[in-house]
Amino acid sequence: MMQQLLQQIKQFSTISKETEELLHTCFEQVVYPKNQLLVTEGTVCRHLYFMEKGALRGYYNLDGKEITHWFGFENDFVTSFHSFITQEPAVENLQLIEGSVLWSISKDTLNALLNSNPEIERIVRIAYEKYYIRLEERYVNAQFKTAAERYEQLLNESPHILERVSLGQIASYLGISQETLSRIRSRI
Repeated sequence: MMQQLLQQIKQFSTISKETEELLHTCFEQVVYPKNQLLVTEGTVCRHLYFMEKGALRGYYNLDGKEITHWFGFENDFVTSFHSFITQEPAVENLQLIEGSVLWSISKDTLNALLNSNPEIERIVRIAYEKYYIRLEERYVNAQFKTAAERYEQLLNESPHILERVSLGQIASYLGISQETLSRIRSRI
């Protein structure tokens, strides 16, 4: 039932049978349709999700435009991390771009687990470290690579995104217009 989640967790660290059983009681499966918003700007994010199936995007609203800044897919832990950690209102929206199956855990439940179980504390720390590394890589790419280099990297490292996400959202993610993306694609 939650085998995918447990397999992903075990990639971070080994866990005891007791911890595995505890996790079974703390996560709830949720199924949402395409375009469902998991988090809306201005609201506090109270859940961390593991994506078993589906895809989502994180985006900001800026001057009437949606600016996509990240995507989540199968085997990703997804949430509005700043809002989830600080319990302050989110400045981003999380929208499912495919019908999705997720496993949800509340902030309160996760905090109780972190306080009582060192194995889970280690796993969450590793997951947060991986998130931070992805964030830093994204920042460096935005600062030091051209749009064409960013597109080529996306093509080489995450070609599945091109099959599952609209070109408008990909252009926004790369920080370019759809016309510029079309020109780059025609040269490659």
